[in-house]
Amino acid sequence: MLVQFGQLKGIVKVRQYTIDNFAFKLHYRLTAWIFVVATILVTSRQYIGEHIKCIADDGVKAEVIETFCFFTSTFTIPKYYDEKLLKLGVLPHPGVGPLSKDSTDEVTYHAYYQWVPFVLFLQSIMFYFPHLFWKKKEGGRLKLLAEGLRFNVITRGNSMDVNGVHITSAQEKEDKLTTIREVFVERRMLHRSWCFWMIICEILNLINVVVQGYIINKFLGGKFWGLGPKVISDGIDGNADVLERVFPKVTKCVFHKYGPSGTIQNHDAMCVMALNVINEKIYVFLWFWLLFLFICSLIAVIYRFTSMALHSKSSMFNKFIFTPYKPNRKFKGWFGILKRYNYTEWLFLSYLSSNMDPLILKDLFETLGKGLSDSDSDSDKKTLPDDHERNLEDVMSFFDRQ
Repeated sequence: MLVQFGQLKGIVKVRQYTIDNFAFKLHYRLTAWIFVVATILVTSRQYIGEHIKCIADDGVKAEVIETFCFFTSTFTIPKYYDEKLLKLGVLPHPGVGPLSKDSTDEVTYHAYYQWVPFVLFLQSIMFYFPHLFWKKKEGGRLKLLAEGLRFNVITRGNSMDVNGVHITSAQEKEDKLTTIREVFVERRMLHRSWCFWMIICEILNLINVVVQGYIINKFLGGKFWGLGPKVISDGIDGNADVLERVFPKVTKCVFHKYGPSGTIQNHDAMCVMALNVINEKIYVFLWFWLLFLFICSLIAVIYRFTSMALHSKSSMFNKFIFTPYKPNRKFKGWFGILKRYNYTEWLFLSYLSSNMDPLILKDLFETLGKGLSDSDSDSDKKTLPDDHERNLEDVMSFFDRQ
C-alpha cells in the first residue's frame, strides 16, 4: 500500500502559474486526492485483512458463504440495537440476533460496501472535472503573458532557461509588458469569456459539493446527513450505536442451498465486516470535510459577486486584493488605472498580478498607465516596433484559437 501512495507523487504536480483561487484548489488539489486515497485504503488488504469473514455450520464451506455474502448483501436487525441489553451482555453484537422464517421484525440490508471503492473513485473524478473544464476554457492565457515575469531575475543578454526556470532578458521583459498593455488597451472584449467561465466553474464547485453529499446520503441509505451531528452529540466514546447502525462490524447472512433430496436448506451465518472499520472513519471525516468545503466554496462565490460590485468603486477593497503584490507601494496611480477597466479586465489583471514579481508588477502598472493615456488621444498612438508587432500578433492569434 505504501508503494501505491508513493506513486501519487508523480501525479500531483505543483503548478508554477496560478489560474484560480484557494477554494478552487481545495476541490481538485486536495478533495479529489482525498477520495483517491480513500479508494486505495478500502481496496487494500495489507492492514485491513480480509474484507469479510463468516462463521456458519459445517454444511457449506466458509469461502463459499463469504463470497456469497460479500457480493450480495448482509443484514442487521434494528431491534437488537438496544443499548441496555448490550451493556448487560445479553446481546453479543449490535444488530445481531435470532430471526425466524415467520418473523415480522424489521431487517436492514447492507449492500453498499462492495460499491464503496467505485463510488469514491467516481467522486474523485467529479471533484477534478471543474478544474479540467476551467483549464480548457482558460486556454493558457495567464501563463503565456506572465511567463518569465514571475521572478525579478533579468539578464542583460539573451533570455535563458535554468533548471526549468525561464530567465528573461531586459528587452524581452519590456516587450512582454508592452504586449500586456496592448492586450488591455486595444482588446477590451478579450477576457469576457474568461471571466464568465471562471464564475461558472466556481458556482459549479459549490453545486458539486452539495451533489456529492446527496450522493453519499443516498448511498448510505439516507443516514449520511445526520452522521456528523450524532457523532458530535454522542462523543467519540459514545457513538457506537450511531456508527454501528450505518457501518455494522458484525452482520448476519443467510445462504440457501439444495439438500440431498432437493429440499432447500437455510444456512445462517454471522459475518465480521473488517472493511467497515475503515469505511466509518472515511465517511465521518468526509462529513466534516464536505461541510468545510461547502463553506469555503460559498464564501468564494459570495466574494466573486462582491468583487464585481466593488472592483471599480472601493480603493480599500483594491488595496486588500493588490497589497500582497505591492503595486500601491511602488506606483501611486494604480487605483486610477484599475477604475478604468471593467470587471473582466480587472479580474484578469488581479490573477496576472499573482503570477508576477512585485517589482515587475510596478513596471506593468506604469506601462498600463502610459497605455491608458495614449489611448485617450488618437494622435498620441504610436506604432510598435516590428518585432513587437509580430509578438503581439502571435498572442492575439493564440487567443483567437481558444
